[in-house]
Amino acid sequence: MRKQRLSQQMEEAAIDLTPMLDVVFIMLIFFIVTTSFVKEAGIDVNRPSASTAESKEGASILIAISEIGEVWIDNRRIDVRSVRANVERLRAESPDGAVVIQADKASQTGILVAVMDQIRAAGMFNISIAGSPGE
Repeated sequence: MRKQRLSQQMEEAAIDLTPMLDVVFIMLIFFIVTTSFVKEAGIDVNRPSASTAESKEGASILIAISEIGEVWIDNRRIDVRSVRANVERLRAESPDGAVVIQADKASQTGILVAVMDQIRAAGMFNISIAGSPGE
């Protein structure tokens, strides 16, 4: 009899963890959805220094040009002629975004101009060129 009463008390004292797990999962989903992900162009470039360089927030499209003339968008190497199509696709995802070109200081100016021309042909006119803060 005493064992039966003790086991009933133990069952009554047990805590139901289901509501707490529901709250934890909802918080996890909230944090995943509200986290902003950092986009990268795909390669590291040696940017030229500029004394007037300033930070620009809200750049949604990053394009990198390597020292040997390779163009990278979204961790993929692409041809200069396909920059327009890629920018149009990315522009559809965030219409108010800006384009930042990260050109290596040893890259050719002709490729930079061709990339800028393709970006403008895609309808984006808010274009910046990344530089490192210099002296």
